[in-house]
Parts: sequence; C-alpha cells; structure tokens
Amino acid sequence: MNVVLAKTETGRALSDAFAVARDRLPGIGEVLELRRQAFDAYERAGLPHRRIEDWKYTDLRSLMREVLPLAPAPDAAVLKAAEKTLKQHKVRGARRLVLVDGVFVPELSEIADLEKGLSIRSLREVLEAGDAALTSQLLSLDVSNPMVALNSAMMTDGVVIEVAAGTVLSRPLHAVHIAGGARPAAMFTRSLLRLGKDAGATLVESYIAAEGANSYQIHDALVMAIGDNSRLDHVRLVEDSGDAVNISSAVATLGAHAHFNTFGMTSGAAVSRYQATIAFAGEGSKVETNGVNLLNNKQHADTTLFMDHAVPNCASREVFRAVADDRAHSVFQGRIIVRPDAQKTDAKMMTRALLLSDEAEADNKPELEIFADDVTCGHGATTGALDESLLFYLRARGLSEKAAQALLIQAFVGEAIESIVNDDLRELAVVTAARWLEARG
Repeated sequence: MNVVLAKTETGRALSDAFAVARDRLPGIGEVLELRRQAFDAYERAGLPHRRIEDWKYTDLRSLMREVLPLAPAPDAAVLKAAEKTLKQHKVRGARRLVLVDGVFVPELSEIADLEKGLSIRSLREVLEAGDAALTSQLLSLDVSNPMVALNSAMMTDGVVIEVAAGTVLSRPLHAVHIAGGARPAAMFTRSLLRLGKDAGATLVESYIAAEGANSYQIHDALVMAIGDNSRLDHVRLVEDSGDAVNISSAVATLGAHAHFNTFGMTSGAAVSRYQATIAFAGEGSKVETNGVNLLNNKQHADTTLFMDHAVPNCASREVFRAVADDRAHSVFQGRIIVRPDAQKTDAKMMTRALLLSDEAEADNKPELEIFADDVTCGHGATTGALDESLLFYLRARGLSEKAAQALLIQAFVGEAIESIVNDDLRELAVVTAARWLEARG
C-alpha cells in the first residue's frame, strides 16, 4: 500500500520559502544538489518532536511550531542598529567578525592586517569559488538530524577561518551574530574553523539582538577541525532576545595530542538548543567542555553533547551547571561512547541543576556506552534548591535575600566559568552572569 504524507500549511510555506530563497543561496554545481537533498531530508522528518529519543525533552513542534522565512539582506538602517549594539558587546583585544541577520558584514568586521598564517573568508565567497576541499568539509554534517539538514539546505553565510600549521594566534577571534531586523525572520549560518598542526586559537561566539529585533530564529552550525598537537579554546555566549529561538549545532574533530577547551553560557532566547558532537580521531587528545544555563520566566534551554571516543589514550571532562527560576526548563543530555579500540579512555561527566522555584524544571540525562574494557569512566547528576542554612548565614550578616541568593548562584556556576583560560573572556562570562542575576528582580 502506498502512503502519501499530506503537507501542512507550515510545510508548504517552508517549501515555498526555500524555492524563493534558492536564488539568494550561495554555491554552484554539487552544492545546489546537496542543498536539495538536505531539504528533502528535512521535509521527510519535519520539526523534531518528543517521540524522537534525542528530542524527548525539546519538542520543537510545540515549542517552535514553524520555521520562519529567510531574513532579508540587512539594509542601511539595520546595519546602523547593529553597529550601535556592537559597542555594548566589545571584547577587549579580540578580532571582530560580524554577521547581521545571517550575512557576513566586512565593514563592521576587523579583517584587515591579519596575522601571518590566518585566513578569513565568508561562507558565500568559499562556496561560490568552488573550493572542493573546504566545501566538502562545510557540508560534512550528518543530515539525518532534521535541524542540521535544514541548516544545510538554507545556509546563507558564515565565516571560514583557517589557521596555518605552526601558527598560534595572539588575538581571540570574536564571531558576533546580531539579529537586526524588526520583523520575525530566520537566519541560517554555517562557519568553519580549521587549525593546522601545532596551531592555536581562541574563538568567541556571541548571539545578541539589536534594539527592536524580536521573534526571530537563529539556525547556526559550526564545523571545527583541530590538527595534531593543536589547541582550540572556544567560548559561546547566547544572549538573544527573550522571544527568540536559537537552534545551533557543532561538530569538532581532534587530531593526535590535540586539546579542545570549550565553555558555553545560555541566558537569552525563549527556546534554545545546542547540539554538539566531539570526535577523537587521534590518540592522546583531551577535551574539557563546560556549560551554564541561566534561565527564568518560561525559557527552555537544551544542551545535548555527544563525546565519541574512537581511539586509545584520550581524556574528556564535562561539567554542566543549570540555574532555573520561575517556570524555566533546563535540559542536559550528555552521551559518552567508548568504542572497542578506545582503550585507556578517561572520561567523566557531571551535571548539577539548581531550582529557584517550585515550578522550574531540570532534566539531566547522562549516558555511557562502553565497548572497551580498559577504561576509567563515570558520570553523575544532581538537582536541588539553594541551601537554606547558607542563605540564613548570609542574611544574618546583613545581605538582602536577593544579594544572598546572587552570591550563592555565582559560587554554584563559578566552577564552570573558571575553566575559561583567557582572563578577559572569563570576566566577560562573569559580567554576563551578573547581568542575568541583576535582571531577576
């Protein structure tokens, strides 16, 4: 029996939007065909829902409901608003790379006088140039995930960063994603960072909104390739507007004796999900991944990490903290797989959630899949409230209830924030957390 799936109004609208947007999307030859295949894969699956195990806590059919049409290219007014917003989010000493409404903007970026061994191009430039190697890497993400497939089909722009072998960058790279338009729309970006052998870099990603931007959607993806004996420090800060949706994906591949240190903090967006796959492709490598959710009102934030130990003698550490107030919902899903050849693996994961309200919710789902016998692995998860005895102690010494709570919350998330190596970036994370605490009321 043949079964025909009826397309909903939302599905038809997205198909029409893809057809209209194709002329704006960069790429030639094979890229166009891969876009079509990716969109077909998304259409077959649709928005993920709770019956899919990896999405059981984040049902986009109810939380997001529909995919908005592609944002128009930013005009002069939008760029002016974005420039004003940039002044409030400057990172001292960093080289700024700016995307506004999903489009790379050279005039707001700092791409002159690049350090020797550093190359920065836009995604559009790379796809239209037909660079086969880079294009293959950019399109290497697994489109069985419907949101990755949608990003593959609709990616409009991004940054492609290459750091040559032996080059250690002296300045952090700051990729700033700004929503500038006043009307609801979706932005589809994809970026690539490649580190050659014996290289080093620090990448900061910020997601922010210009004044008046609301009800927008971010669909982002980042591919990271870390060469042998190289180190990448990665800091990710999500401060989108309170009614925005941010669905981001990342894939990192480590060579031999590489080091990847990553930290993420989500304090903005009504609905967000960060899904990352970290794969060990060379022996002797190390990953430290730390994250913090700071949520209130009805915010929903999901962090889903997949650590793939495929080779021997590698180590990974995961530390995640969530603070949920009001009716907020925090989700952490951490999966570590140790494959048969990955002997001498050392992998540990710990997630803790702090609930500030009886209606707040935290779902923690740590998983281990071990197929090797000579390993050291462990995981743990806890959920609780603020310690009443500590609150009483602080109140008795003259602190207000809000100040006492803020002090305990700062201490709770401090372990994760301390993982940031760069002093300026660590201070940036502390200030971001302080902004959230101040806004709690």
